[in-house]
Amino acid sequence: MMCWKTPYYATEKIEQRCAKVNSVDDFLDTEEGQILLDSICMLLIAVGEAVKQIDKITDKTLLKNYPQVEWKKVAGIRDILSHHYFDLNAETVFGLCEKRIAVLKNTLQEIDDSL
Repeated sequence: MMCWKTPYYATEKIEQRCAKVNSVDDFLDTEEGQILLDSICMLLIAVGEAVKQIDKITDKTLLKNYPQVEWKKVAGIRDILSHHYFDLNAETVFGLCEKRIAVLKNTLQEIDDSL
């Protein structure tokens, strides 16, 4: 069975790695940036899969209590990254890092605290 903290720890790692990125060009201009982008994408896949499993385990009753996160999009990014990786838009990943990861991480911590 999946540990409830797994997606939280993944979002922490994403935040740490995104801290090194100031613009989408930081992902694209160097080999190191591309490796960083790849690693963040892998963590986003893990988070999306974990969210799907949490929703399944709780019969779709838990996540709806936390509407500050668009859970369908969190799960959906996993599908996009897994099945359409070569269509990856680095700007989208940069936007997620910049605007959405902190809210997701904090919400996952809130869920863990409530269990």
